[in-house]
This record gives sequence, C-alpha cells and structure tokens, in this order.
Amino acid sequence: MPPLMPAPDQAILGRRAEIAAALQAIVPGEGVITAADELAAYESDGLAAYRQLPMLVVLPSTVDQVARILRYCHDQGIKVVPRGGGTSLSGGSLPLADGIVLAMGKFNRILAIDYDNRCVVAQPGVTNLGITNAVQHAGFYYAPDPSSQIACSIGGNVAENAGGVHCLKYGLTANNVLGIEMVLVTGEVVRLGGKHLDSEGYDLLGVMTGSEGLLGVITEVTVRILRKPATARALLLGFPSNEQAGDCVGAVIAEGIIPGGMEMMDRPAIHAVEDFVHANYPLDVESLLIVELDGPAAEVEELIARVEAIARRCGASYLKASGSEPERLRFWAGRKAAFPAVGRITPDYLCMDGTIPRARLPEVLSRMAALSRQCGLRIANVFHAGDGNLHPLILFDANAGELERAEKLGADILRLCVEVGGVLTGEHGVGVEKRDLMPTMFTEIDLDQQMRVKCAFDPNGLLNPGKMFPTLHRCAELGRLHVSGGRLPHPDIPRF
Repeated sequence: MPPLMPAPDQAILGRRAEIAAALQAIVPGEGVITAADELAAYESDGLAAYRQLPMLVVLPSTVDQVARILRYCHDQGIKVVPRGGGTSLSGGSLPLADGIVLAMGKFNRILAIDYDNRCVVAQPGVTNLGITNAVQHAGFYYAPDPSSQIACSIGGNVAENAGGVHCLKYGLTANNVLGIEMVLVTGEVVRLGGKHLDSEGYDLLGVMTGSEGLLGVITEVTVRILRKPATARALLLGFPSNEQAGDCVGAVIAEGIIPGGMEMMDRPAIHAVEDFVHANYPLDVESLLIVELDGPAAEVEELIARVEAIARRCGASYLKASGSEPERLRFWAGRKAAFPAVGRITPDYLCMDGTIPRARLPEVLSRMAALSRQCGLRIANVFHAGDGNLHPLILFDANAGELERAEKLGADILRLCVEVGGVLTGEHGVGVEKRDLMPTMFTEIDLDQQMRVKCAFDPNGLLNPGKMFPTLHRCAELGRLHVSGGRLPHPDIPRF
C-alpha cells in the first residue's frame, strides 16, 4: 500500500454491520456488497500493483440514492471512494479499508441526444465509446478517445480529464464537456454548465474536470459531439531512430499542420503490437509515427503530401498512406491495442503518464533510454507525440521483486518531464501513483492553495482521501473556506 494512505479508523470498522444495514435501507436488493469474494472485484483499478479491499461497495441507481448515501456518510464521518469503470491507471479509485466504494456502473443510460445543439446528455457510467456509437449513424462522434474507450466511463473521463489519440486537434475532456450534474458530500445536488457553450461566473466546471473524485460525485454529463470529417486518412512513417521521429513531430507542427492525431511507438512496442494485431506495421524501423489528417478531401491530399515531404527530410525510411477506410482503421487498431499487446510480452508493466514540450522530445527519449539501461528494466514507448504526452511502459516482474525498481524508474522519468518544462500528468491523473511527486512540480504554498479548494467542497476530507496530495491537512489548519453546513461558498450555484 502506498505510504501516507489514511490509517483505518477502527471505530468505523467496528460499525461495519450497522453501516451496511443503513446503506441497504437506501439501496435495497443487491445494492450493497459485503462478501469478501465479491469485494475483491473492486480491490484495485488499472494500477493493479496496489490493492485494498474496501469496507463495503454500494451500487446506487438513482441520483436520490447517491445524495442519501453521501448525506449519511457525511453525517457519520465515513470515507467515500467514487468509482466509474475502474480503468484508472493512477490508483484514482483505490479503495480504503474503512471506506465505502460508491460504484456508479448502474448509471449507464444516455438521457438525451440533441443534434441541433450538438450535444449528448449521458449518465456517468456510459462508456466513452458508447457515446460515439449512439450518434455515429447520424454522422457525429465524440472526439476524446482514450485507448480504454470501450470500457472507461464518461464520468471517469471527467474525473481524470482523459484524452486520447485525437486530443491534439480536438482537445481533452475539458474541451468537450459542456455541463455536469454532481452531488456534494453533504447530499446537495448542483448543476454546472449545460448545453450552452459558456457558463457565467466562476469556472467551477473547469475545477471539477480533473478533480479525481475529491470534490463531488458526478451523476450526469453533457458533452459536445462533432460532425465526422468529410475525409480522414492516416500515414505510417517509419524512422531509423526515435530521435528522427521526434524531430519529425516538431517539424510537422512547426509547419502549421495540426493533424487529427499523431502517435508514436518505438521498436519494442511495434513488434508487440504487430504480433498481437497484425496491423502490417514495418518491423525494420526503430520508431513509427501514425499521423492522421482529416477535413475536405482536397485539403487532406495536400496535407498528406506536405507531411510525407517533412518525413523524408527527417530521414523516414518507410512511408505508407491509407488507401481505404478499413486500412486507416487497421493502422489505428494496432495503436489502440498497444497496452494489451505489451502485456503479452511481460509479466507486469507500469504505464506512466507525463507531458513535455514537443521540442524536447528527442532529448527526453534519449535520456529515458539511458535511465532504462541504468535501472536494468526495459521500456516500450507508446504515446501521444503531437501534444508531448508520454506513455512509457516499464516492463518488470513483480514476482522477481522488481516492482520497487520499476516505481523508481517511473519516478525518475516523471522528474525528467518536469525538469525539461513539462508536467507530471497529461491525462491519467495524480491518484496515488504521482501523489508523492507533487512537490517536484509545486511548492508547499501551491499545494496548500489547492488543498483549500478541496476543503471548500469537502471540509471533513471524506471524498477519496489519500489521493493527489502528498501531505494530509485538516481544513482547520489551512483556514476554512467553506461556510456552515459544508455548502459551497458561492451563492449563485443552482441547486435542486
């Protein structure tokens, strides 16, 4: 278990049966999970190196139930860990021994599709891909597309500010969410934003996006949908070195070309993916770029020619443009399957997530290779090259006692990202994985200011404690920003 996780409250654990009965009264039937073998399904998220059985799991199906659960936990001092699809790679939904997991999987319906306003209103348990599937027959889609889109929930996407291969041109979740409904820890239901493009007042929607379950529980999401481009084609560009591929990324952007997506894989990742998916990737290159251009057909043809010319100047040894929609999808199928593909060649791996300035990409790839050799663990690189969001996969064997070395290598890579002017995370969030590295990027004053926002929403620290902040503060130590009853300090927030 990561250090600094809150010590279990023995008094709360001693009331487990009482708490279960009270929650059962709110969510009858099979809405409360208490058996150890059933709780095991919730003991970790995508960061499976850390595991902890929760005290209880609650499965609400209505907003009223969520509000009553949170009100009860607030009144009784019980910790709550919100959970969506459980695909977080930063330990964002790691349970607590003395807390409940509030699993939102039953909130799985699309509530409204509004083509006139180009938006979809969905419950938080709807999968990312489920939104596109609901509108693609009408020529629309939802742009952010993380690799886990078949399983990750839209509520979890908001909590972590997820991205994906098309975030370079179309933005992260933060750029595509128009509104949310959320429940505060006190049980109050509030709405932020809506179908309109901009909201008045403080940007509380921006505060909630990426808040990792520390501020409230999302019960509804309104997202922007886009018209499918008239034409989309993808290029496969192979290079003799990672540095040449990195130079090509910077050169394409410097030309004023913003691809729909620009992804990069190195030799270990290329071979793992080709063995798994058979996407017809070249196997005699050190690095592979997938560059997608979209828009009117004439524009796409022009951009393909320009990108190919840039790639040749940067030393590309392989160039291939998709000649059909199935071929374009096959190019992307390999990239989308990179994580499970790498899982076939190693007992365990850590998927890191840091972001750097694009211009530093060749240098960082070279220094990561040196760190890998120094540590004695292999790295397979798969990442969003266009916006500098790195996803080095550190290969290790936990049974051989290599986890600690892998974690140290991951921390060194993230420190390197900050050193060159980047940040600790691009889309996976902080969770427990990067929590103790936050002082690398922020001063104590910075962290205290961030914690004050947490205190304004959750003065007793009951929502997802132990995540994001390296030092746990009581709100009284920071000066309470909330007002009586734990309400938000802004009087104009609409409530039901």
